[in-house]
Amino acid sequence: MFKYILIFACITMLYSDTKTMSWSEDYKLSWTDFKGKPSYNTKAAAVTAAGLSFKYSVNKRDNQIVGFKVDISADFYPEHSWCKKESVTDHILAHEQLHFDITELHARYFRAQVQQLKPSNTIVKELQMLHDAINKTLEITQLKYDDESNFSIDKKGQLFWSNYVASALKNQSAFKTP
Repeated sequence: MFKYILIFACITMLYSDTKTMSWSEDYKLSWTDFKGKPSYNTKAAAVTAAGLSFKYSVNKRDNQIVGFKVDISADFYPEHSWCKKESVTDHILAHEQLHFDITELHARYFRAQVQQLKPSNTIVKELQMLHDAINKTLEITQLKYDDESNFSIDKKGQLFWSNYVASALKNQSAFKTP
């Protein structure tokens, strides 16, 4: 006899109770998506709040996990993303979009790693460990992107990252959301 257990949402960001927008190849962010209150205590013109979330279900037979399914998404949090309307440009919007694209890239890395897992009674722990590791890599990548593009000011750095992320997304296209 199979017992079906459904477990929801381990979310990177602490915004589980807010509306999200999942990454889509067909949609690019617009300034109207940034609904949070701007912080004037920083030089930043905008902030993108984005993160990875996943939910999973497991199939059990005789107290043994015999199958599992995982859904992973790159999410944008409009209520926690903000911009200073007087400071924004298309160039800055492209920088913020790339933060979201980097999040999607890491969602694809996560999906690729999950595909290598086998059903076992430790699958939930394995998924959480993968999620934690991917989140650390995502955070490092986001910081490196801001550093090497000088928050979009360094146009050569921005162009490098734009090309790099586009290429990496293409290379990981087998792991985009169906």
